[in-house]
Amino acid sequence: MPASTDDLVRTIQACTLCAGRFAATATAHAPRPVVWFRPGARLLIAGQAPGMRVHRSGRPFDDASGDRLRDWLGLSPDAFYDRAQVAVVPMAFCFPGYDAKGSDLPPPPICASTWHAQVMEALPDIRLTVLVGGHAHRWHLGKKGSVTATVAAWRDHAPRVFPLPHPSWRNSGWLRKNPWFAAEVLPALRHAVRSVMDDRPDPA
Repeated sequence: MPASTDDLVRTIQACTLCAGRFAATATAHAPRPVVWFRPGARLLIAGQAPGMRVHRSGRPFDDASGDRLRDWLGLSPDAFYDRAQVAVVPMAFCFPGYDAKGSDLPPPPICASTWHAQVMEALPDIRLTVLVGGHAHRWHLGKKGSVTATVAAWRDHAPRVFPLPHPSWRNSGWLRKNPWFAAEVLPALRHAVRSVMDDRPDPA
């Protein structure tokens, strides 16, 4: 890994910008940035923020949402966690905590504004970007509409970019109401992923 990128990874891993913010949440946890990228990766998973399980394990999407996402992508865990091929860069590297009702807090904007441009610059070989959830849609696409509208317009961005809903169990109802997602988006997504992971020409 080039020294500059190695330094960037270590600097993000040591980040405590949100320590006060996290201490004030219902979980009162300390920062633990989950950093999962290396130069040379061709597939970018742009997510939202780690959940509690990922906060504890230090592995991105190490939960039921990750199982569903890997199924959507058509990737085994070994392939998904191969940092030589796959970079996972959320809009916030740390678990934001829960509110008083036990719901996930949104990614603190300061994380993306501090680190995201530097990380993207360190990943020049990305050929396919998968945007998971509305926060990633807004940052990468500048889209301020609903997640449903953005995902429904997936052809506007494919085959280099695919906006997806979050794979959380909370979105199971959304998936039932929008069967076109599984019928139309997922086959095209899996084809694009296979092309990139097999190092074939860019998906078309």
